[in-house]
Amino acid sequence: MFAPVYFDHNATTPLDPRVLEGMLPYFATQYGNASSRHEYGRAARRAIDEARQRVACAVGAHPTEVVFTSGGSEANNLFIKGAAAYLKPGVVAISAIEHPCVREPAKQLIREGWRLREIAVDANCRIASADFCAVLEEKPALMSVMLANNETGAIQDVSSLASQAKPSRAWFHTDAVQAFGKCPLDFRMLNAAGVHALTVSAHKLGGPKGAGALVVDKRIELQPLIAGGGHERGLRSGTENVAAIVGFGLAAELAAARLDVRQTQLASLRAELEAGVVAQGATVFADINVRLPNTSYFAFPGIDGETLVGKLDRAGFAVAAGAACSSANPEPSHVLLAMGIESSLARAAVRVSFGMENTTQQVRDFLAALNDTIVQLKGLTAVTS
Repeated sequence: MFAPVYFDHNATTPLDPRVLEGMLPYFATQYGNASSRHEYGRAARRAIDEARQRVACAVGAHPTEVVFTSGGSEANNLFIKGAAAYLKPGVVAISAIEHPCVREPAKQLIREGWRLREIAVDANCRIASADFCAVLEEKPALMSVMLANNETGAIQDVSSLASQAKPSRAWFHTDAVQAFGKCPLDFRMLNAAGVHALTVSAHKLGGPKGAGALVVDKRIELQPLIAGGGHERGLRSGTENVAAIVGFGLAAELAAARLDVRQTQLASLRAELEAGVVAQGATVFADINVRLPNTSYFAFPGIDGETLVGKLDRAGFAVAAGAACSSANPEPSHVLLAMGIESSLARAAVRVSFGMENTTQQVRDFLAALNDTIVQLKGLTAVTS
C-alpha cells in the first residue's frame, strides 16, 4: 500500500509500539469491568489507577484531579458546559483562535443567557494584551485560552493571563491538547497562578484515540455531561475504556520522559523546513520563538492550500491545509483571519507538523517535491490566466 511520509502529527500521531504492547492484555485476557468486585474487576481498577497516576505525574497534578474522558473534545465540553451549569449566566470569554470544541459549546451557552466574548490576538497569534484587559473589565465568569494553537503552534503565556484574571474570580480553563508532550506542562504551577482546569488527550502523543482527560481543581463544581453510575468522581459516568486509558497513561509517561530530546529534535526539523520554504517564497505564519517545536504553518501566495495538499499527497507527503477537525469547512482558517491575515493568503495555508519518527532527509525530500509542485502549479496558473 502507498504510504506517504507522515507530516501531520498535530492531527493525530502513530500509536507507539510500547503503548500498544501495554494495551493488548486489556483487549483480550484482562477484560474485566473496573466496577466489578471480583479479581477481573479489581485488575481493571488497578490498571486505571496506575494510568491515572502516570497522567497526573506527566502534567504535574494529583491523581484525584484527573478525570478521564473520551478525548479532548469531551473534556473541553465538560468544563465549559459543566461549569456554566453551576454559575449564574454572565460573560464567557474565549480566545478568537480556540479549537471548535471550545468555540461551539461556548456559543451554545448564548441560548442559556450567556454573552460570548472573543479575545483578540495579534499578528503573531498571541493574545492581544489590550483586549485581554478590556475583557477583564467585563467581569467574565468563565474563561478559556488554549495553551498552544493547533494550527500555528503559537504558545500563550497562560500562567500570566490567569494571574491577571484572578481578581475577576473567573473560572479559568486552558486547552493543553497540543502542548502536552511538546512543551513543559505543570498543572500545580498553573493552578497556583489561577488556572482551574486543563484538557489533555492521548492520541496527540503516541497514545490511542478515544482517551483524554480534564485535569480539574477539586474545588470547582461541574455538572456532568453524562449521568449514570457515578464513574470518575461522578463527572463522567460509563464503563471505562480500560485499554485506551492504560495506553494514555503509558503514552503520557513516555512523552514526559523524552520531552527535552523531543523539543530539540523537532525544532531542528522545523528550522530546516522553514529555511527551505522561505527560500521558495513562502510566508510563515506566527514566525516567533514561542511556538510548538514541531509545527510550521505557511503559504505560497496565489497557490490554493487544498490543491497543494492534494498534490503533495500524491507526491508522497501527508500534510494538512489547516486543522483536521475543520477539514469539511471550505472557509479560510478562523485562526489566520483572527490574526489579520488576508482571506486569499489564508486559503493558501499549509500546515506541517513533525513527530519523532521524522528525519532530516525526509524534510529535504519534501522541500524538493514542494519546489517541483509549486513550479507546476504556477505554470498552470500562468496558462489559465
